[in-house]
Amino acid sequence: MAQQTVKFSRTDSAKFFRTLNKRVNSYFKDNNIKKTGNWKLYTKAIIMFTLLLGPLVVLLTVDNIPVWLQIISMMIIGVGMAGVGMNVMHDANHGSFSSKEWVNKLMGSSIHILAGNDYNWKVQHNVLHHTYTNIQGHDEDIDAGRIIRFSKHSKWLKIHKYQKYYAFLLYGLLTVNWAITTDFKQTYQYLKRKLSYGEFPNPATQWTKLIIGKILYYSIWVVLPLVLGYAWWQVLIGFLIMHYTAGMILSVVFQLAHVMPNTDMPIPDENGNMKNTWAIHQLFTTSNFSPKSWIVEFYTGGLNRQVEHHLFSNISHVHYKNIADIVRETAHEFSLPYNEYNSIWKAISEHYQQLKELGRKPSMA
Repeated sequence: MAQQTVKFSRTDSAKFFRTLNKRVNSYFKDNNIKKTGNWKLYTKAIIMFTLLLGPLVVLLTVDNIPVWLQIISMMIIGVGMAGVGMNVMHDANHGSFSSKEWVNKLMGSSIHILAGNDYNWKVQHNVLHHTYTNIQGHDEDIDAGRIIRFSKHSKWLKIHKYQKYYAFLLYGLLTVNWAITTDFKQTYQYLKRKLSYGEFPNPATQWTKLIIGKILYYSIWVVLPLVLGYAWWQVLIGFLIMHYTAGMILSVVFQLAHVMPNTDMPIPDENGNMKNTWAIHQLFTTSNFSPKSWIVEFYTGGLNRQVEHHLFSNISHVHYKNIADIVRETAHEFSLPYNEYNSIWKAISEHYQQLKELGRKPSMA
C-alpha cells in the first residue's frame, strides 16, 4: 500500500458541506429525532439475528433433516450473516446504532461471529475507506490484489480481459478470506503502521482478542457441528455455502456503491493534494441504487444510499431515506453530482460494464 500522505482541499468557496450539514441538523432538531437507531433498527436486528442463528439451532437440534433443507438452511444463514453485518454491526461500529456507547460496542462485537474483527474493520472501513474513498493505494475496498482490476490506476494484466466473466464468481469468497487469512494480515499491517479508529490498541491485547475471536468463531461454526454428529465434509460444505452466500451479497452491495461508470477514481497530485474537499470527494466517488425499493433498503441496512452514508456515517441508516432529498437538492443546488441508479438490476448491469471497461488493455480503453 502506498504511504503517500493524502491531503484534501480545504477550499469550498460555495460552502457546500457547511450548508448541507446545517440543513440535515435542522431536520433532526425540528422533528425532535435522534440521529441514532430507533425501534425500527432494533426490530431489524432481531430479524437478522434470527436469520443468522435460527437455522443453526434447528440444524444442531433436529435429527434427519433432508440434505436439500440443510443446504437451504446454510444459505439462509448466509443471508442472515450479511444482514447482521449490514444492519447491526455496521451501524454499531460507526457509533450510530445507539446513543449508548456500551450498546454500540456490544452490537459491534457481533463481527466476531461473522468471521471478522472489530479493530481491523474499523481501520479498513471507518478510516481508510471512508476517508480515502476510491483512491488507489489507500482505499483497500478497491484493492482486490492482482486478480480483479477495480481502478484504472492499478496495473493491467492479461487476465483482466476475462474479469467480466469471473469477478462475480469470486465475490462470494470475500468472507471466507476474512475467516482464514485477512484478519491476521490486517492486524499485522495496521499495528505496524500504527493505524486505529480512536485509541491505538495495545498490540498484545489486539492479537489476543483476535485469536480468542477466531476460536469463538470456529467453535460455533465448525467444532460444535462436528461434536454434535455432522461429518467433516458436511461441515465443510455447509461452511462454504454460508460464506459464499454472504460474500456474494456483501461484495455486490459494496461494488455497486463505488466501482461504477458514474463514480470517479481520483488520485492525488505529486504533492499528495486532492482536487476537492473531503465531502465533495464523496459525491464524486459514491453512488446509490434502488432508492424506491423498500426491500432493498430494509435488507441492505441503507447501504443502497451510500451517498448519504458516506457524508453522514454518524447517522443511523434508518434515517437516510428521510434526509436523501436534502442531500440530493443541496448537491444539485451547488452543481455537484448525486449519483444514483433507479434499480439494483440497472446498477448490476452498469457494474458489469465497468468491469468490462477496466478489463480492457489501457491503450485500447
